[in-house]
Amino acid sequence: MNNISPRQLKVFVQIALLGSVRAAAGRLYLTQPAASMALAELERQLDAPLFARERGRLRLNPRGRELLPLAQELLERHAEFGRRGREDGGALSGELRIGASNTVGNYRVGELLGAFVRAQPQVAIRLRVANTDAIAAAMLDHSLDLGCVEGPVTHPQLEVRPWRDDLLVVCAPPDHALARRRGLKPADFAGARWVMREPGSATRATSERVLSQLPPGDTVLELDQIEAIKQAVIAGLGIACLPQVAVTDALATGRLKALKTPFLDLRRKLSMLVHRQKYRGALLDAFIAQAGLER
Repeated sequence: MNNISPRQLKVFVQIALLGSVRAAAGRLYLTQPAASMALAELERQLDAPLFARERGRLRLNPRGRELLPLAQELLERHAEFGRRGREDGGALSGELRIGASNTVGNYRVGELLGAFVRAQPQVAIRLRVANTDAIAAAMLDHSLDLGCVEGPVTHPQLEVRPWRDDLLVVCAPPDHALARRRGLKPADFAGARWVMREPGSATRATSERVLSQLPPGDTVLELDQIEAIKQAVIAGLGIACLPQVAVTDALATGRLKALKTPFLDLRRKLSMLVHRQKYRGALLDAFIAQAGLER
């Protein structure tokens, strides 16, 4: 008969998320031998290894990938049992792992997390900022509880819920020829030099959609951070499609100019990703409700 303990499940989950026994032990305030022993005992009781050892890191094998969401659910239900068992119902506590694509993580983090953090001060939030493709991949391997992205995501295991409207603007330095021209037309962009986000980002996808409506130009730089693109445009290296929320300060101080392009559709939706197979405990439910995403 299996006698799997919450401690063993915690060690398994943290090793899966962090990739090493040492890191998991540190996160759980255990000694490394104690964490190794907990994993070994869990694998012994299951009569199967859960990880492949690759160059000093542990990566989930197929059995481990299958069991990870179940282990996470058992731990969440265990915590929920304890909270509900207390006479006062208990304040929410625990950890939420949230992924945000760059625009959200760098410029809308207050909108995303502020109300929840104020309402639930005992909950630890771990925020990962990456591009949309990376956030979607992390949702699929259960290393994130919730994702907030700028780009379209189509995967049968991920539910996409609209969160906010977002707007991009085409920006140029104020002394750029396009910035000085009135009544811009698509033909004026022929041969323009563009600074772009890296492939896999939502801003890159929107920029490519915009460029498809304009005469051919040249991509002179590809950068993986919006701030880096903004500084490149300010330095006169090219023009770029950037989230309006990211350039408010530069527009106000005159370091950038937003080009008037009514012939381009620069709108997009920001969305939340929820894994369809993930257990929704009180913690995740509270965050979804606070963000106005209940259905």
